[in-house]
Amino acid sequence: MPGGKGFALARGRPRELVLKEKNAVYDESKIQTLSSLEHIRLRTGMYIGRLGDGSNPDDGIYILLKEVIDNAVDEYIMGNGKSIDVEIKNGLVKVRDFGRGIPLGKLLECVSVINTGAKYNDDVFQFSVGLNGVGTKAVNALSSRFRVVSVRDGKFAETVFERGTLTKQRNGKLKEPQKNGVFVEFRPDEEIFGAYQFNMEFVEKRIKTYAWLNTGLSLNLNGKKYVSERGLFDLLCEETGGENDAACLYPAAYYKGERVEFAFTHTNNYGEAYFSFVNGQHTSDGGTHLSAFKEGMLKGVQAYFKKDYRSEDIREGATAAIAVKLKNPVFESQTKNKLGNSDIRSWLVQECKDAVEDWLHKNSEAAKKLENKILANESLRTELNSVKKEAREAAKKIAIKIPKLKDCKYHLEDGKHGEAATIFITEGDSATGSMVSSRDVMTQAIFSLRGKPENMHGKKRAAIYRNEELYNMMMALGIENTPEGLRYARIVIATDADFDGFHIRNLLLTFFLSYFEELVTCGKVFILETPLFRVRGKKETRYCYTEKERNEALKAIGSGGEVTRFKGLGEISPREFGQFIGADMRLVPVAVDTLKKVPQVLNFYMGKNTPERREYIMKNLVNTD
Repeated sequence: MPGGKGFALARGRPRELVLKEKNAVYDESKIQTLSSLEHIRLRTGMYIGRLGDGSNPDDGIYILLKEVIDNAVDEYIMGNGKSIDVEIKNGLVKVRDFGRGIPLGKLLECVSVINTGAKYNDDVFQFSVGLNGVGTKAVNALSSRFRVVSVRDGKFAETVFERGTLTKQRNGKLKEPQKNGVFVEFRPDEEIFGAYQFNMEFVEKRIKTYAWLNTGLSLNLNGKKYVSERGLFDLLCEETGGENDAACLYPAAYYKGERVEFAFTHTNNYGEAYFSFVNGQHTSDGGTHLSAFKEGMLKGVQAYFKKDYRSEDIREGATAAIAVKLKNPVFESQTKNKLGNSDIRSWLVQECKDAVEDWLHKNSEAAKKLENKILANESLRTELNSVKKEAREAAKKIAIKIPKLKDCKYHLEDGKHGEAATIFITEGDSATGSMVSSRDVMTQAIFSLRGKPENMHGKKRAAIYRNEELYNMMMALGIENTPEGLRYARIVIATDADFDGFHIRNLLLTFFLSYFEELVTCGKVFILETPLFRVRGKKETRYCYTEKERNEALKAIGSGGEVTRFKGLGEISPREFGQFIGADMRLVPVAVDTLKKVPQVLNFYMGKNTPERREYIMKNLVNTD
């Protein structure tokens, strides 16, 4: 059954092994019943997604932290406790909230039995951000040590687990008065996560987001306090540089209702940037709440100006944040990246429309600046359309097949099949050759560059259409009209680990950040890590990504170890390359701390300030002799 599940499982494996597995004895002895925590440890990915070592903000250790803090935030949302203390030191995490505390008689079940909790009761929790009865259990199961103490009205209950096994349980009266609430202490299990390390920059950003989404809540991280009184307005100021920053065309608009909160402004950047949340969950792929906000914003602007402005002219250059609170959110994937509730559209569009129109009436000066931006966008679109027409005429010959694109079968629009759709952007035919021979043709596409692409910094969007190679790449990605048309779940930049490769990487990042910033902010762009060295012995071969790994491999393999230094991707044979773009592929996500830094960084590294840049390089040269 080519292309089917059976084929995918058997591909690349000896036929005898597959047949042997098919003929394995299947009787009563093979049936297993696992406890809740055993199942979590065995099928970790089902509960927290990826594992990782802490180098990616989506790695499992941050999901564990999130689940514990989510429960504390749920208490605040229900009006209990105004602060949360978080401490992370040497891999040990401590979280203390001051809410109602878990009912003492049910503490053990609440932290160890799946589908046990109060998140199903609307009277107790209305807008839950946790996993509805799973989160704390996952933290318990995946920790080498997990301790939770609940305090209620002078009494306490305590349970301690090690790798999901109960080791201690007690309760009683407190010797000294303490505020009600829950204390959780856990250490992620190295048997599950390997040698991990918390990146405190990632943690700090998560804590800031909690503060922005829960105005008035005080979060203390390792003694540093984070609190926001203006919610998403503060988030937008952080991202765009502040309400009076020159990067913003006008101070951000802000609205907060019972179920929806949003803020927006415009900059001179190309593209759009959105930050969307549902019950505190960051929905990086948006969903119905984000599309409803965009529609409401469009209608509000049109109603105020009494003109039928086009959506793309209003949204070009927009930066916005929106958060909604829903009792029964429905997400389109297990990772909760996209909201699917269709029933919220009508009321959300209307509320956003009314709020935008009202804000424009109250801020006439900002409204005038917005209108000027819309008119400028109209002018640019007219100019761009004429260039597009020329480019399309020239591209008629390639309408069916885009040069240098080796496409895959499934794309994002293909539902679950397309969730793994990935396009690799490579340099040269040699690297492409190795990847084409070893890729998964179902989900992995390759676009090959001829060499170094043009530096697009500071150029109008029309310049893309005058550059055949970048135009073809844009068409291959499907993002000509909007980043939402992206055909792949991941864009992976795969260049050589040398100076030319790094230069090409920077040129590509400049292209995306200049015209399609949303692809970066939504976590769609990655860098492929490939090994620098191969250390081969008589019985073992190791691939190393750093000099340290190479030295350790040489020591382990012993005398006679042969070292090969890969200068480019093309030097890695197709037979070897498959493992580097397979299940254990190493991808580094491209992320930005704040959007306000993007123009500064691009101006310095890719602009025309050659003398200043040369001086910086000379001052920071490192002698490796």
